Amino acid sequence: GGALLPPLQPTLAMADPQLLAALDLMRRMPPSRCETSLEELVDLVPHLTDDLLNTIDQPLQTAKDAQGNAYLLCDYNRDGDSYRSPWTNEYDPPLSDGVLPSPKLRAMETLANDIFEGYREMYYEGGISSVYFWDLDESSFAACVLVKKDAEEKKKLEAGNWDAIHVVEVRPLGPKRAAYKLTTTIMLRIKTGHAVGVHEGEMNLSGSLTRQKEEELAVGDVASHVANMGRMVEEME
Repeated sequence: GGALLPPLQPTLAMADPQLLAALDLMRRMPPSRCETSLEELVDLVPHLTDDLLNTIDQPLQTAKDAQGNAYLLCDYNRDGDSYRSPWTNEYDPPLSDGVLPSPKLRAMETLANDIFEGYREMYYEGGISSVYFWDLDESSFAACVLVKKDAEEKKKLEAGNWDAIHVVEVRPLGPKRAAYKLTTTIMLRIKTGHAVGVHEGEMNLSGSLTRQKEEELAVGDVASHVANMGRMVEEME
């Protein structure tokens, strides 16, 4: 399939016929050229740049913060042209008024990054993970769990990568329960050497899959939110 749409879409923006046409076009483009197609669309309709970046999943890019920590870039840690590191909570390039999570969410974010780093090492044996939190309203919040793993070159496998984007919306249902809505998008790419008789060539396979799951779970403290999200992500993968 082509590029798939993540959750939390701005409903008013979705009514723009040019945006709808652009998203329809992206669905028909090969996933292997997602970044190129998105750049071309932005050149065609520059006034829709933010809407396009908000709604089209693309392979995760990596960066390093001032302390040398690797982290993943996505729309959920972007403010203008700057990206926030989940390790330092600072933007690069620096922003004096960049959007930051509240102290309570930042505490959850720090805990979640440590936990998912262990999860990634156990299940992926390498790669990079990042987790970002933000407020939805006075009582609800959301988090994005990102995992990227590039395959090692072996024999005929020339390149390959796995990008996982998990977005969780959390809404309290009282003092001890919360509703969780998880939307997961997995993007997979494989490039291999391919021979037919004496003819050498290459084969590119790429695609993406999006699934959703909703649960109501018990909540005790801040750590229990992270534990609930972790279990849902683990089951989804």
